[in-house]
Amino acid sequence: MRRNAALFVAISLLSGFGSSAMSLVAGIWVLDLTGSTGLAALTGLCVYAPVLAGPWLGGLLDRAPRRPLVIAVNLLLASALLTLFAVRGPAQTWLIFAVSCAYGASYVLIDAGETALLPSALSPAALGDVNGWRSSAQEGMKLVAPLAGAGLYAWHGGHAVVVLSAAMPVLVAILYAAVRLHRTPPEQPAQQEHRGLRAGLAILSGQRAMRVPVALAAVAIAMSGFTTAAVYAVVTTELSLPTTFLGVLVSAQGAGSIVGGLVVGRLLARRGPVAVGVAGSVLFAVGCLARSLPWWPVTVVGAVVAGIGLPWTLVAAVTAVQTHTPAALLGRVAATANTAMFGPLVLAIPLGAAAVHLGGRPPLVAAAGICLTAVLAASYRRRRATAPSAAARRSNSRRVA
Repeated sequence: MRRNAALFVAISLLSGFGSSAMSLVAGIWVLDLTGSTGLAALTGLCVYAPVLAGPWLGGLLDRAPRRPLVIAVNLLLASALLTLFAVRGPAQTWLIFAVSCAYGASYVLIDAGETALLPSALSPAALGDVNGWRSSAQEGMKLVAPLAGAGLYAWHGGHAVVVLSAAMPVLVAILYAAVRLHRTPPEQPAQQEHRGLRAGLAILSGQRAMRVPVALAAVAIAMSGFTTAAVYAVVTTELSLPTTFLGVLVSAQGAGSIVGGLVVGRLLARRGPVAVGVAGSVLFAVGCLARSLPWWPVTVVGAVVAGIGLPWTLVAAVTAVQTHTPAALLGRVAATANTAMFGPLVLAIPLGAAAVHLGGRPPLVAAAGICLTAVLAASYRRRRATAPSAAARRSNSRRVA
């Protein structure tokens, strides 16, 4: 088990490094080739857009052997990246967009595949800890990889970054092959086979233990995208600080995410995914409110707090899906959960960009209010669900008496 845990953390480190480096460089490359900031921003949209097809892509993981499929996707991603050697000028910009879409599709399959493979490689008690360590590894790479990628791009251009990024999925494929799977998912009875979106939604909506953490994570992640432009506005307009201060906030949030990922496993073992998802949403809301205050030290503290809370919601949701989904449906349910959690970003980011015209602080306050409303709704439904069972227990005790 320890060997598998170490392999999965190493996989997160390598894949996080490669994707974070290339995601930044793709935008810079397009900007240098075309001079258009709008086209440069579209590279990020290309990465997120395939998430909307998650339920259908995830179905592949339940129809084919999962580990071979994940290994094949990594190798195909490496091959797709190597096609960027053909980029020589503005006429080949379309290749960067195409590879960005391929990256997004691979994210869906690889993330869902890894979520589905973990229960076959680890004990249920270890899932929370390993998911937290993986989150910390990925967040740590977000601090290191963009700087490394940008530096390599400035030194030797985009093709050098292509070589580095293409090597990462090859190494990841080798590590997947080294994982020891102790349990394999049982064959799914034909009469119980579901397909696509309907299957994932049926499983997710049918159990509160999954429905609530996934919903809370979806709200928090959407609000993180909604407030991106607001944070920029607060720094540059409200606080009158240089744009370089945004790097301080990114680092502060990344540090919080690393710490949060290291401790979330213990919290999951003690309190469960629903409670951890609620706590993470509250922390993220507090972080939004702190970043709206007119004093830069509090803004930095708010970034740290938000950095702790956001991974808690995500790790709680992923762990809930892993522990409450039938093994034969885990691929498509994991992909559907990813769509539910990350799909709203496609709308939240442009909505946040429009809302920032009201000022930097209103979107942050609104995001905090939406997160807290989601927490209250989850708590209210929990009380309604537990009230009948409590009444039944009191009734039974009276009858016995």
